[in-house]
Amino acid sequence: MLFLVAALLLLGVAMGSVAHLPPPVTLAAAVVIGVWLAVFAIRERHTRHHH
Repeated sequence: MLFLVAALLLLGVAMGSVAHLPPPVTLAAAVVIGVWLAVFAIRERHTRHHH
């Protein structure tokens, strides 16, 4: 999952959309997205084990 976030971040830099933001903002956004995806995955796994 974090690999996906890293790949999308690198794609964004390569395409130029993220290049206009300062690196700390870009990294903060990547961390927020990664945490959100991790929480989503944990909740999905937890829900499937209880049903």
